Amino acid sequence: MDVPSRLPDPSPAELAVSAALSERIKIAVAAAQGFLPFEAFMAEALFAQGLGYYLNGSRKFGAAGDFVTAPEISPLFGQAVARQCLQAQAYGDTIIEFGGGTGKLAASVLTALAGLNALPARYLMLELSPDLRETQRQLLQALPFANELEIDWISDAPATPARGIILANEILDALPTAAFERDDAGFLERGIGVDDNGALRWQARPAGGRLAAALTERLAGCSLTPGYHAEINLQQSLWVADLPRFIDRGVALLFDYGGPRREIYHPDRHDGTLRCYWRHRLHADPLWLPGLQDITASVDFTHVAEAAIDAGLQLAGYATQASFLLANGIESHLQAAMAADPASAMRLAAQARVLLLPSEMGTSFKAMALGIGDVTGLTNFALRDERHQL
Repeated sequence: MDVPSRLPDPSPAELAVSAALSERIKIAVAAAQGFLPFEAFMAEALFAQGLGYYLNGSRKFGAAGDFVTAPEISPLFGQAVARQCLQAQAYGDTIIEFGGGTGKLAASVLTALAGLNALPARYLMLELSPDLRETQRQLLQALPFANELEIDWISDAPATPARGIILANEILDALPTAAFERDDAGFLERGIGVDDNGALRWQARPAGGRLAAALTERLAGCSLTPGYHAEINLQQSLWVADLPRFIDRGVALLFDYGGPRREIYHPDRHDGTLRCYWRHRLHADPLWLPGLQDITASVDFTHVAEAAIDAGLQLAGYATQASFLLANGIESHLQAAMAADPASAMRLAAQARVLLLPSEMGTSFKAMALGIGDVTGLTNFALRDERHQL
């Protein structure tokens, strides 16, 4: 597709990074006999060492980056998450955060818990980006109570599984996804090739193997007509099944945009859910300047729940972000913050609106809790438990 002209122009240095990554991808296409599955392309575009979006050192978050996440919008988000962490401390005293952005979620969660005299013994960050690790380290080590707990960074699961809570904010949407389309004969796999001018282009071939099996199983009840194309993630079930390596008793708390399968694969949503972000502009062409833009797809939370149950985990809660935040006291956090700093009342109220309103993040983002080991239900999901929607 043609990228809208409103997208800002990259700098020469940014163009050089993308050109180097594009050449690497073309080599991968050639090695794959001219067809690189989209899942492999997305992995390169996001995670190629030194060149991929998340590992090339470019600014991702905030006004100078490409997008903002809930923890970046307001500490109110982390304060509400801390309330859920407090309940999960019945299972253990470790918090493990997957990813972590600039560290603002960790900082707001820990600050809220410190105010309740309920700091965990350990806060571990699983972060692949060296630049983000350093940003997180500077922020967290400056906290006034930093010496009262262990704060550390890991590259894989601890040698011995911990007990407590896993936090994963906007992780599932970034796992490389397969892409498919429907034609008169059945399902096709979408992938990337190179045209006669040396440019990356979309192409398709009959779906086979694990992809064909997943399409047949998950989409059996979906009425998809020829020409329909979308995404189906084959990695999320592996990610979920891996959670017990990190904690063997406790809760994994996931936040992401998406919904039930019937919404993700609604017949009217015939162009899929791929999103690309560049300088806070949204478009749908993942082939535009690989390495410079974020690429994501909406999460099929029905599949995440199925994967959890298949892995022996429990579906402990599912709700919209707004319902979760309200159940975890965001209104009282907002009132306390306004009372402490009346001059910031309008700014704080605006932040809360972004987090809560259906027209913003309130209903498009979901919260899901997975129980690992012997855990009971989470009462802080009880305000509007929507597990039946899955």
